Amino acid sequence: MIKIVFATSNKNKIKEIREIVNDKDFYIIPMSEAGINIDIEENGSTYEENALIKARAIAKLLPGNIIMSEDSGLEIDALDGKPGLFSARFLGHETSSIEKNKKILELMQKTEKDKRTARFICSMVVITSEGEELSTQGILEGEIGFEQKGEKGFGYDPIFFLPDKNCYLAEISAEEKNEISHRSIALKKMIGLLKKKY
Repeated sequence: MIKIVFATSNKNKIKEIREIVNDKDFYIIPMSEAGINIDIEENGSTYEENALIKARAIAKLLPGNIIMSEDSGLEIDALDGKPGLFSARFLGHETSSIEKNKKILELMQKTEKDKRTARFICSMVVITSEGEELSTQGILEGEIGFEQKGEKGFGYDPIFFLPDKNCYLAEISAEEKNEISHRSIALKKMIGLLKKKY
């Protein structure tokens, strides 16, 4: 079994990633389980840059390990691509998802349905045990709804409407989400690359 250290302390993210990978060949642990508990400033200008900043910081502390990292965000066309790179930091780290979602719905109160297009984007990177850097990307297209709906998922899922399924992302099961999500697409591509190497 190949151990991968994931550059996050987010329990929801690790749970989702383990469910997506669901592969006996790979075991993914959060950086805290590898004894790392640091704050990393994400000051890149793209999702990929931010993911690499995190991965490189952990790789320096854990040489010889496989380090995985990702950066993702919600881009809303009517808000000029915001919150984008600042999705996690939108209104501050301490602000609840409910409040963040409420604010976005307020900002888009007068936006018509056909102008509410949005997408989740995820950049996944790995630094291999030999120091090689790999990168993949996943995108999930959708719309911003008119309310918060659904009890599943986390973050911006309750306001992200899936026209193809006629429901919100927070209304579908974890299994369904893991088939279509931006993180799932990027992660499955990455696991494919890793299987060729290990």
